[in-house]
Amino acid sequence: MPELPEVEALAVFLRERAVGRIVARADVAAINAVKTFDPPLSALGGAEITGASRHGKFLDLDVSGLHLITHLSRAGWLQWRDNLPPAPPRPGGKGPIAFRLHLAPEFDGGPTAGFDLTEQGTQKRLAVYLVRDPVEVPGIARLGPDALAVDREQLAVLLRDQRQQVKRALTDQGVLAGIGNAYSDEILHTARLSPFKVAAKLTDDELTRLFEAMRTVLTDAVERSVGQQAATLKGEKRSGLRVHARDGLPCPVCGDTVKSVSFADRSFQYCPTCQTEGRELADRRLSKLLK
Repeated sequence: MPELPEVEALAVFLRERAVGRIVARADVAAINAVKTFDPPLSALGGAEITGASRHGKFLDLDVSGLHLITHLSRAGWLQWRDNLPPAPPRPGGKGPIAFRLHLAPEFDGGPTAGFDLTEQGTQKRLAVYLVRDPVEVPGIARLGPDALAVDREQLAVLLRDQRQQVKRALTDQGVLAGIGNAYSDEILHTARLSPFKVAAKLTDDELTRLFEAMRTVLTDAVERSVGQQAATLKGEKRSGLRVHARDGLPCPVCGDTVKSVSFADRSFQYCPTCQTEGRELADRRLSKLLK
């Protein structure tokens, strides 16, 4: 899933490539991806793109006061194309394209650039909204403060009443906006904290370690991601991960084997030596430490 660093990098990419351009039209290939109807997508035609920004993991394209907002969910992505085909994608087709935005040529006879929003797999959760105000998007209205905007004391206040495990608190968008499964694994590894530790019970030292890790991991990931082409962002993310999606490989800090815990339809990874005093965590469904 694209998280704060990748969505920030996509916003920067669109500020460089799309801001100042005129929208020619929007094509919808997956009807269920579009979550709003007023204003209609046809209102984008002829309007100028004036900005690109981020709300947590939501990407926001400002189009002359309207906001074209996308949540890429787990398997969605933005694919920029310098020369889009003129024919619209087939609605209801089996391909990955959900939405396409055409930009007007910069000169007569020039190519039509723009981007596709695509989604792989069978669980189609990518969402597109066209609204007058970003807070009209329910997911944005519920967001907590941005993970890169809080200081150490603000983080302490946010977590002091969180009786859920710290892994879940970090990924709860109503608590902190922007962190998902991958970067929460990386943050907890850097902070040397068990994913199962209750957030409200963190000591002052643990809170400090968590804050410093959150700031360092996310800032470093943003710096690595910004400036990348949209097509290379996924690879850049994978190359910077130390424990997430590295089950069975050696921890780059201590050399212990990275372990995995599966729950529902996803999993997370951690290092027993760095994070749990050498103990292996039981399957999440048991919610206990192996003795």
